[in-house]
Amino acid sequence: MGNSLATEKKVRVVSALLEGSSIRGIERMTGINRNTIMSLGYRMGQQCGEIMHEKMRDLPCKRIEVDELWAYVYSKQKNVTKQRKALNHGDVWTWIALDPETKLIPSYLVGQRDAYHARAFMEDLASRLRCRVQISSDGYNAYESAIERGFGSEVDYGQVVKVYSMPEVVESERKYSPPEIIEINRKPMSGQPVISHISTSHVEKYNHTLRMHNRRMARLTNAFSKKLENFKASIPLHFVYYNFIKTHTTLKMTPAMAAGIENSYWTIEELLERCGES
Repeated sequence: MGNSLATEKKVRVVSALLEGSSIRGIERMTGINRNTIMSLGYRMGQQCGEIMHEKMRDLPCKRIEVDELWAYVYSKQKNVTKQRKALNHGDVWTWIALDPETKLIPSYLVGQRDAYHARAFMEDLASRLRCRVQISSDGYNAYESAIERGFGSEVDYGQVVKVYSMPEVVESERKYSPPEIIEINRKPMSGQPVISHISTSHVEKYNHTLRMHNRRMARLTNAFSKKLENFKASIPLHFVYYNFIKTHTTLKMTPAMAAGIENSYWTIEELLERCGES
């Protein structure tokens, strides 16, 4: 049904999706059936995954920050039944790499927070970079072996380990408020990382941006994904928007332009054309 929409309507739908509107909200604003909206978003996401795969090659990044972002499909892991587990429902993690200089997202992976996906993520990231890079991560223990497997000795790697306070309050009073950070330790792990550049601040700030622009990842809402394939399609759709279309306020250009991948901005109309939807 999405193929029968006029390009103008597709632009309205995709623009709304990329600004964090819910599917039912877009249906109310545009009068377009929710199934048509979902079908268009899914097809766009599939094609955006191919765009990311093709464009993110031979990148000149010198520093990379990595992090994992939690979400869930259908229900949180603690509420998943055996039947739902077979449908890939429950917790899902998005692994994200970000260049703090150009703000580019060169690599990502949707899966679980485990050693297998850590290795797959790092191998993909390593295949996209041109030269030796400094990587910063949090203290998750799967990173060290994954980075060694993906990069070998051609990497400078450091971890940021944060120490949090333990307030004496009941869980219900603090579950929506993060604990206070009382200490930050920067640890060289391999190679010769520059200590002052060991940081995950930029990628953690980007996590907020992703939650604001992707309704499926917004906390405390009923807009979460009901199917894993729809969630997976929504992630590259946002990354292409962020890398190629959205002007970064600090750079005054898109991350792709800052990294030398593109010479100009993309538009939503151009994105539709590249995805075969115009």
